[in-house]
Amino acid sequence: MTAKTTNYFACGNTAQGFIDFFASNLQGLDKVFILKGGPGMGKSTIIRSINALCGDKGLCTELIHCSSDPNSLDGIIVPKLKLAVVDGTAPHVIEPTAPGAVDEYVNLGIAWDSVKLKARKDEILLINKKIGECFKDAYKCFAEGLKIHDEWERIYIKNMNFSNSNTLTQQTINLILINRSFNKAPLVKHRFFGASTPLGSVDYIESITSGINKRYLLKGRPGTGKSTLLKKLASAAIERGLDTEIYHCGFDVNSLDMVLLPELDVCIFDSTAPHFYEPSKPNDEIIDMYEKCVKPGTDEKYQRELQGITSRYKMTVQKGIKRLADAKALHDELEKIYIGAMDFNKTNVLRDDIIKYITELV
Repeated sequence: MTAKTTNYFACGNTAQGFIDFFASNLQGLDKVFILKGGPGMGKSTIIRSINALCGDKGLCTELIHCSSDPNSLDGIIVPKLKLAVVDGTAPHVIEPTAPGAVDEYVNLGIAWDSVKLKARKDEILLINKKIGECFKDAYKCFAEGLKIHDEWERIYIKNMNFSNSNTLTQQTINLILINRSFNKAPLVKHRFFGASTPLGSVDYIESITSGINKRYLLKGRPGTGKSTLLKKLASAAIERGLDTEIYHCGFDVNSLDMVLLPELDVCIFDSTAPHFYEPSKPNDEIIDMYEKCVKPGTDEKYQRELQGITSRYKMTVQKGIKRLADAKALHDELEKIYIGAMDFNKTNVLRDDIIKYITELV
C-alpha cells in the first residue's frame, strides 16, 4: 500500500490575528525534534527530506504547511513512529511540546557566519519591522472583512427557520454518530484545512478526506447554521469518547469548517466558497442548510444588497491577501541574507543525524 501524506495547516492568519494550534497536533508523541534557526536556513528542506525518507519506508505522514507561504513546511508528524520534526521559531514558538514527549532542539544557527549577519544587522531589523507592519495591516483588513461578513450573515439569520435548523442539526448528529460511543478519553485535535495565504485562499480538503469513506458536504449561505451544526456535532462526539479532528475556519477562527471522526471513517465539511466542492466520491452526500432552513426566495429578494456586500467583502479580504504577499516578498529578501551567510554542509550533518535516528526506528 502506498504511504499516504495528509496536508493541513496548524496555524492561520485570521481576522483574530495569528492563531496557533501546533500544540494540539503534537499530542501523544514520544519524540519531537524542534528546529531552531532563522529564515533560509533549510528547515523546510529538512522536513521535505524526512517526508521523502518516510515515503520510501512506506510510512504515512502528516505535513504541516506554513500559512504565510503554503509552499513551505512548518512540520512533519509520523504517526506510526510517534515522532515529529517541527519548525520551532517565531511566530510558532514550540516549547515545551506535549507532556511525555522527549524534545530535542536542533540548532541550525551553528551553520551561519555570525560576522556576515552582524554586518547586515540594521538591514535585517528593518526588514523584520516591515514584515510585522504587513501582518498588522493584513489582520486589520481581515477584521474589517469579518464585520462585512456579519452584515452578510444578518440577512440570512433574519430569514431563518430556526426550528428547521435545530431539527436538521440533530438529525445530522444522529445520522453521523449512529449511537456510537467509547469508554475512553477522546483525542481532540484542532487544525485548519485552509488558510488565507499570499497566494489567496488555499485548502487541503482533498488531501485530508481522500481516504474517508463517507463525506457530508454542507451547503448554505453565511449565517445559515453550518458552523453551529459542526460545533454541536464535535461536542457530541467528544462527549461520547470519539477521537475528533476539528478544523477551524481560516478566516474566522471562532467558526468551524469541518469535523472529521477517524474511528467512524466519516467527515462533514463546509463546501461553500472559498472552498467550493461538489460530490466527487460514490458515498458523498449533500446537506443543504439554505434549502431546508431559509425562507424561499431570500437570495432573489436581497440580490442587490447581497451583491454590494459580496463586492465589499472580497475587496477588503483581497487587500489583506496583498499585505500577506508583501510580507512574503520581504521574507524572501531576508532569506537571501541568511542564505548568503550559511554553510549548508553543516545543516546537512544535522539533517542526516535526524534521518539516521528515524531509520533506526523503522
